Amino acid sequence: MNEQGVTGPQIVGSVADLRAVVAGYRRAGETLALVPTMGALHAGHIALVKAAQARAGRVAVSIFVNPTQFAPTEDFGRYPRTFEDDVAKLKEAGCDLVWAPDAAEMYPPGFATSMALTGPALGLETDFRPHFFSGVAIVVSKLFLQTGADFALFGEKDYQQLRVVTQMAADLNIPTEVVPCETVREADGLALSSRNRYLSPEERATAPVIHRALTEAAIRIRAGAAPDAAMAHASLTVAEAGLRVDYLEARNALTLAQLAAPGEPIRLLAAAWLGNTRLIDNIPV
Repeated sequence: MNEQGVTGPQIVGSVADLRAVVAGYRRAGETLALVPTMGALHAGHIALVKAAQARAGRVAVSIFVNPTQFAPTEDFGRYPRTFEDDVAKLKEAGCDLVWAPDAAEMYPPGFATSMALTGPALGLETDFRPHFFSGVAIVVSKLFLQTGADFALFGEKDYQQLRVVTQMAADLNIPTEVVPCETVREADGLALSSRNRYLSPEERATAPVIHRALTEAAIRIRAGAAPDAAMAHASLTVAEAGLRVDYLEARNALTLAQLAAPGEPIRLLAAAWLGNTRLIDNIPV
């Protein structure tokens, strides 16, 4: 356990202070891993912190609810903000540094830069949230450049986001290595998410149907079923459970393009509404 992990993580809110702390790590010859979050931390985030500790001598967690990835109709205002509880969890996990800028620090007056994305950003989430990945890409690129992290760890639960961020870092020659980590799930298969707290008890009991439907589809595809047919069956299963489906699709696991060739790696991805809560999930085939 590092010394900072005993007393709690150091909390900084300005880029200047962040870079001063990181410079101290560098003078000591230490590597740095970053876990980007929007707070409301759960066991999935803590698993990322533990994986980061296995990669680097120091671990930073960013906590910033990014306004640019929310549309006016989305839940930015009610997105859970639990900063004190988050810091307590990070202290227990032995995190070294919490990067917690406010919106004015991240997007100062006159901020005028945006990103136009193609490749893995096309389709799926973009069909329903066209603003989303441009907001993600700009904030993640800033986090990488602000921290200068050697590694950045992302959960596979947000798989399209993972592929977009990986492509963005490669395209812009940002030296931070993007490290994917497996989705952390409840015992019944539900992927951990900060938005799960919105679910009523009845909805929580229904929610694992998405993972069950994806798992059944993967089994069918491995047995020789056509991916489109397997996903149509999965979509029907989810809809019959009372969810409103945005998409259930099989895509190339690396590019997220439509499947076009036998033998290419496949990822199954889903998004559906359960009441007022939008759930996403994915699994490999």
